[in-house]
Amino acid sequence: MSQNFTFAIAGTDDTARAGVIETPHGRMSTPVFMPVGTQATVKALTPEDVHDVGAEIILSNTYHLLLRPGLEIIERFGGLHQFMAWEGPILTDSGGFQVFSLGHLRKLSDDGVTFRSHIDGSEHTLTPEFVVEAQECLGSDIAMVLDHCPSYGDDDETIRKSLERTHKWAERSLSAHQRKDQALFGIVQGGWATDLRKESAKFIASLDFSGIAIGGLSVGEPKQIAYQILDETIPHLPTDKPRYLMGVGSPDGLIESIARGIDMFDCTLPTRIARNGGLFTPEGRINLRGARYREQEAPIAKDCDCYTCSKYSSAYLYHLLRSEELLYHRLATIHNLRFVVRLMKQAREAILNGYFAEFAADFLGRYQATNEETRLAQKAKWLAAHRHWAESQGKPR
Repeated sequence: MSQNFTFAIAGTDDTARAGVIETPHGRMSTPVFMPVGTQATVKALTPEDVHDVGAEIILSNTYHLLLRPGLEIIERFGGLHQFMAWEGPILTDSGGFQVFSLGHLRKLSDDGVTFRSHIDGSEHTLTPEFVVEAQECLGSDIAMVLDHCPSYGDDDETIRKSLERTHKWAERSLSAHQRKDQALFGIVQGGWATDLRKESAKFIASLDFSGIAIGGLSVGEPKQIAYQILDETIPHLPTDKPRYLMGVGSPDGLIESIARGIDMFDCTLPTRIARNGGLFTPEGRINLRGARYREQEAPIAKDCDCYTCSKYSSAYLYHLLRSEELLYHRLATIHNLRFVVRLMKQAREAILNGYFAEFAADFLGRYQATNEETRLAQKAKWLAAHRHWAESQGKPR
């Protein structure tokens, strides 16, 4: 366990928690949302923009960075913080989701995963030990173990095998981890079987990790199933370590998960949908491509304190989007990230002051979530497109 990483609970309200995480590159208050900077950049934003929306930590991806620009170059610059000019904490994902999403481009074994680069078709192998070594080279504050994430709908035998593999990889990762100024988090798997989730939670909790992530959710399953899994998993996790729910970023999903005791989140959703016209408001997500915004003088959300809403009308953003102007990507991304980061701060304040249940009920009562059938169809479409892109890019040139 890292000697430079601490977690303290500042207050609770029923099962919801507010805490403080200390890292070598600063502290963050939980619950916390981590904007995704997969390739050492949050798309369309500068590090200053990310700081200004109130984000305290960024997530980057080991898989992508080892392919481009390569670990040697980042290490030559003194690590990922210096390379991307971000002074705050960084969490690096292991590449486990890429294992899940690359389809037939990868070959899994108990030793690790061999895959073809989506850039040039070259072959690479990720083992638990190499993934830890790579993240030590990157110098992130929090590193993640390599895990095996099953797909929604996998059979029991496949899920059981992925669970056993994840547990073996977790032990190997701990043995390989040497960097004392870097925290290492384990990952709970187990698919959609509550008994396997409990088994995995107990096993990962028994190991000497600095924090514990819950993986294998938000991969195409209905939200109520995800919440049920959380309800079955969280009671078996330690109370003195941060809990990280991977891949969840919808406002309603964040509030539901905070209520269940989750501390940390990441997701590409806020930035990805922003670039395509999807913007968050307290009443739900809007589609800025709608004609109603063509002449609207008001900002996207009248009570939003983000740079975009304080300066620009909905009509101007509509114009930028329709004209395919690059400025739109920046302004829309600033709005969505500020909305989510501010929501985390509001939730924290509610927890510390003992009114989180009322806050959550009010928010969820006003926020019109995306229709579940539509959401699942969009998720399936995105996953299919992601796989198709990886497969087409992975062909040797």
